[in-house]
Amino acid sequence: MATSLENPILLVISILLLSLSFPATGEDHVFGKPVDRKSLGLKKEKASHFRFFWHDILSGNNPTSIRVIQPPNRNSSFLFGLTNMIDNPLTIGPELGSKCVGRAQGMYASAAQQELGFLMVMNLAFLEGKYNGSTLTVVGRNPAMEKVREMSVVGGSGLFRFARGYVQAKTHWIDFNTGDATVQYDAYVLHY
Repeated sequence: MATSLENPILLVISILLLSLSFPATGEDHVFGKPVDRKSLGLKKEKASHFRFFWHDILSGNNPTSIRVIQPPNRNSSFLFGLTNMIDNPLTIGPELGSKCVGRAQGMYASAAQQELGFLMVMNLAFLEGKYNGSTLTVVGRNPAMEKVREMSVVGGSGLFRFARGYVQAKTHWIDFNTGDATVQYDAYVLHY
């Protein structure tokens, strides 16, 4: 029987396999490792409160919320299964014409069979001041008929990297004929 020293092809293959197992760079190739916060530019964590108004416009020639999935059971009074995609303006005041500070981009879906309850998944993309280009990501349950609804802030980008917190939503105005609504949002966010 020939050993790897007697067969040059086996010797070359053995050397190649060993070199792949132990890279010459000396770096550890690991899936995850601790990172120093300073290397990411993270400073002291702060808490912020933001108030803005979310305008869900389903009517007219330029809706900001469109139905992409019709409820399969059209007899359901809670519209179970309905899904809308949104690109809703966020304004500083309750009037649609007040200063726009961002957009709510994402979707909501009727996810409850016994009440009007939505699953909300949206990025709040800010356009104003130092927050221009930064986003907060909101995911949660929105039982629409309750006076105050609370949803989670699960992350963000830009100045909101590593963000966490919650939003409280309160309906300011709703037109039950068109479905158009204005909702006050108060976001309480921990971020760097």
